[in-house]
Amino acid sequence: MGKSLFQKVWDDHAIRTLPNGQTQLFIGTHLIHEVTSPQAFGMLRDLGLGVRYPKRTFATVDHIVPTNEINEPYSDPLAQAMIEELRKNTAEHDITFFDTNTGKQGIVHVVGPEQGITQPGTTIACGDSHTATHGAFGAIAFGIGTSQVREVLATQTLALGKLKVRRIEVNGELRPGVYAKDVVLHIIRLLGVNGGLGYAYEYGGNVFDNFTMEERMTVCNMSIEGGARCGYVNPDETTFEYLKGRPYSPQGEAWDAAVEKWRSYASDADAEYDDVFHIHAEDIKPTVTWGINPGQAIFIDENLPLLNELDSADQGTANEAYEYMKLKEGEAIKGTKIDVAFIGSCTNGRLSDLEEVAQFVKGRKVSENVKAIVVPGSQITAQIAIEKGLDKVFSEAGFEWREAGCSMCLAMNPDKLIGDQLCASSSNRNFKGRQGSPTGRTLLMSPVMVAAAAITGEVCDAREVFGVTEPALA
Repeated sequence: MGKSLFQKVWDDHAIRTLPNGQTQLFIGTHLIHEVTSPQAFGMLRDLGLGVRYPKRTFATVDHIVPTNEINEPYSDPLAQAMIEELRKNTAEHDITFFDTNTGKQGIVHVVGPEQGITQPGTTIACGDSHTATHGAFGAIAFGIGTSQVREVLATQTLALGKLKVRRIEVNGELRPGVYAKDVVLHIIRLLGVNGGLGYAYEYGGNVFDNFTMEERMTVCNMSIEGGARCGYVNPDETTFEYLKGRPYSPQGEAWDAAVEKWRSYASDADAEYDDVFHIHAEDIKPTVTWGINPGQAIFIDENLPLLNELDSADQGTANEAYEYMKLKEGEAIKGTKIDVAFIGSCTNGRLSDLEEVAQFVKGRKVSENVKAIVVPGSQITAQIAIEKGLDKVFSEAGFEWREAGCSMCLAMNPDKLIGDQLCASSSNRNFKGRQGSPTGRTLLMSPVMVAAAAITGEVCDAREVFGVTEPALA
């Protein structure tokens, strides 16, 4: 009987079975940032412990760093204190730190892949819920809490219960104007925000085979929003081509050996899964969330669901969402006025996202009623974008071009909604207060859909705004 990638990676990193039935799992790579690491380092000091394998840990700043300031000290004293604390901790323990003056700083889930730190067949942990992003490379990547950050720093291991594996196959051809963000929002809509509890998601089918690495990262990033502990795509030639030549990727003869090993981790053709879920790519349309969790989503041409048409278990949350979002059941989401447009985050702040949007907004103008910002996922992404002139395209269209960081995804920095502003966002969560205001409202969608909303001032079908049509039949 064949094995899935999850089974292979788990077996390779399992140290022992603990008395409580959990597995002590070796963590190959540990990623840290400024928010969840200070307390963990403090606990190490209290216990008189050091960092077990400092060369397996990499640090950056992203959550709290301002995107509209370059010079220090920052106007927010908490941000300044946290970055200084991370500098102190990484220096003390000889940990590689991609600081703001290195040209390599950025969102941790963007920096890891672009540096070649994220590699197939590895286990990865980070004190951030969207660590599943790294599964796009055929890694098993877990988001962990602060106490677990301490455990990995001290022992390079975690105690974890083994997961079931669900394979999600998306086959067919995506329609023009439908993106990876639409795919993952559709998956979460169908399976629910709790559908993945106790599971690892393996994404497959020809749609994922044809996806770029950045598209795969977008989907894996939001696995946690569907309740899954992690999500991954089997490594293939696309994976290897992306990693080749990156700073931390193997070089020379070691590269060929690494690729051979990485290829062996892909799920066997006869691998067995606890569940298999099939989706037809042609059924997916541009998708927008309307509620207070990512599963509350509809296609752009649909009306908001009627409460009496929902399962009884979902009616209470839907009613709560309508009251909070100031929306009414049965109405169209299309035409809803927005106040803010945000393009960025670890979900959709990569170079390909910026390139895709730039080709559509060039020569257009953001609505005078909308505040629109674009935040590159890393300093390297920003530099390449600037070399391509994308910053000018966005600025001329009326978007604010910012420095790298998490920005308005979670508002642990100055980028926050005010009052009950409604934001069209390319980020990953639409929880109450997620973007900084306790009454602020968030609609998740693809970056191109965000751009269309920014230009028109309302939620709209980007295909209509930008003239994206189905190819003519032969």
